Amino acid sequence: MRVLRNIVLLFLVVYLMPALASAGLWYMRDRPQSWREADWGSAGILAPPQEVPEATVHIFSAATGGMKGAVASHAWIVTKAENASRYDRYDKVGWGTPVRRNNYPPDAYWYSNAPRIVAHVRGAEAERLIPKIEAAIAAYPYSTPGAYRLWPGPNSNTFVAHVLRSVPDLGTVLPPDAVGRDYLPEGRFFAIDPDGRDVHATLYGLLGVSAGIRSGLELHILGLVAGIDVLRPAIKIPAIGRIGL
Repeated sequence: MRVLRNIVLLFLVVYLMPALASAGLWYMRDRPQSWREADWGSAGILAPPQEVPEATVHIFSAATGGMKGAVASHAWIVTKAENASRYDRYDKVGWGTPVRRNNYPPDAYWYSNAPRIVAHVRGAEAERLIPKIEAAIAAYPYSTPGAYRLWPGPNSNTFVAHVLRSVPDLGTVLPPDAVGRDYLPEGRFFAIDPDGRDVHATLYGLLGVSAGIRSGLELHILGLVAGIDVLRPAIKIPAIGRIGL
């Protein structure tokens, strides 16, 4: 009984309290009441493609809409080949054909929320990785209409996390508020990244652990992630994100 009480207390302190605090702050924010009122235009983060001749890859993330934005974000992928005249943006959404290409400006606000750059690769390395990224996108198993579930997945973050695991040279994982990122495609319980540097175990994204060079040590419960990052010293707080150097 004492062990159970300690587990419940740990869950309340580490997972529930940050989520509730974030929800309280989010509730007081001035937010659009519907997608029609939201700003979906460019946030002005990326330079025009004509001004960037080299190849680039960006992973973006932004808080999502409604009260979900208090604890959850939406991620997407942007690529540009060398001397290309445009960026290509890839999202997974919950309506129509799930995996969308260039439905929005590459650096657009998401429900009026400014995006942040999770990862950025440029030059020859980006040129080398773009075909691998495109292959991982093509191989994503939940790309047909109806193949979307808000929670625990597969959702937009499940899609981007699949690409990041498939192309570990991108060198990153999605932030702790990317709910759905820990849902492994095809209902797998265990996965090892192709380079062997990160391992993941999960019960359909509801309860699990990730460990390795990129993930550090993470424990996810009901889509909320807590952990530590050793390579880039930080702690990961549910609904809040990374806090560190």
